[in-house]
Amino acid sequence: MASPEHPGSPGWMGPIAQCATGTEQEAAATGPDLPCPGPDEHLDRPSHLPECTEPVQVLKGAVPPDTPGGPSPNSSMTTGELQEYWRKEKRGWRRVKLLFEVASARIEERKVSKFVMYQIVVIQTGSFDSNKAVLERRYSDFETLQKNLLKTFREEIEDVVFPKKHLIGNFTEEMISERKLAFKEYLSLLYAIRCVRRSREFIDFLTRPELREAFGCLRGGQYTRALDILVRVVPLQEKLTTHCPVMVVPALCAMLVCHRDLERPAEAFAVGERALQCLQAREGHRYYAPLLDAMIRLAYTLGRDFISLQKRLQESQLRKPTPWGLTLKELTVREYLY
Repeated sequence: MASPEHPGSPGWMGPIAQCATGTEQEAAATGPDLPCPGPDEHLDRPSHLPECTEPVQVLKGAVPPDTPGGPSPNSSMTTGELQEYWRKEKRGWRRVKLLFEVASARIEERKVSKFVMYQIVVIQTGSFDSNKAVLERRYSDFETLQKNLLKTFREEIEDVVFPKKHLIGNFTEEMISERKLAFKEYLSLLYAIRCVRRSREFIDFLTRPELREAFGCLRGGQYTRALDILVRVVPLQEKLTTHCPVMVVPALCAMLVCHRDLERPAEAFAVGERALQCLQAREGHRYYAPLLDAMIRLAYTLGRDFISLQKRLQESQLRKPTPWGLTLKELTVREYLY
């Protein structure tokens, strides 16, 4: 067997960057626009099923022809065997539901302003959630969310009551307690509306401030601080985007870059595998080639199989040639600038 090519040798494939075209390039800082989904339940699919699409209806004994990992359309399995197969697949799906609690509030005073900061706790139901999210938002943040949602979902949220603004008495214990309950109800009602909970506006409200801070730390070379923030916000982002896991890829790639630059190749490789799983076969995505290139280098450093990754990248380039462009780090530092 021929020895594997070393990075830097003539056969080595360097960092091949952005594969995206059209709207994917425009979404670099804000993520893709999300369509208002249909009436199906919010499901967390097994990783081999299609993503960013509505659940496929499967007739008994029938096999979707484009479902990777499933039986072949020409399978010799009997109807009973096919039914049993899909029963097992269905058991692999688990419902995802989030609960919102406004656990506490504190008054913050600055030189020119005074406001109440509300602590929001987000927990996944159905099993013990070791990654509950804790974040803080002020009244003006909720108000911005409401204004943004009204632009797109006015009819959908017409029955959702938003806590009114008061000119006086905003810092009394009674008012703060009243608003804690009101904001809890407000978030719960929004989450119950499927197209709202999947909207960029709702997801950004819960994750964007922390992601902006994390990516700002990444740009400043504060990798440890960036990781501290990312390990808290990424689990929440994953729970909010089970309908389209590719939305988490920029944050996962940022974690890879931080671990790699802190000389933690094993941790970087593990995060990269999660990002690749989210991308699957989306070869046109702007992160696909730069991520594979980074993973090849990490695999070589760790003494792991990089040949298969290199082959995957080469085959991708043959199917869809892309010009030489940005490395993974150069791509991630452009995220969440605004």
